[in-house]
Amino acid sequence: MTIEELRPLVSRVYAEIFNAPGIVATDELTAQDVDGWDSVSHIDMICGVEDALGVTFSTAEIAGLQNTGELLAVILRKVNA
Repeated sequence: MTIEELRPLVSRVYAEIFNAPGIVATDELTAQDVDGWDSVSHIDMICGVEDALGVTFSTAEIAGLQNTGELLAVILRKVNA
């Protein structure tokens, strides 16, 4: 799987969790860019990504994420392992 194959899957999770139809999971996208992305919705998003892609994140992985590009990179490592 590639990042470009993952991007629409993560975008769908974002659209559902943040109630933001049409949102695109660009590499630079952060919580500051999305209305309603707070600490609670962040947990919902992480759980949504885990469920949608069949991956599990460690606390350290989640804490280290700075943007969607980093999230995609972590997912890619997990799905291609």
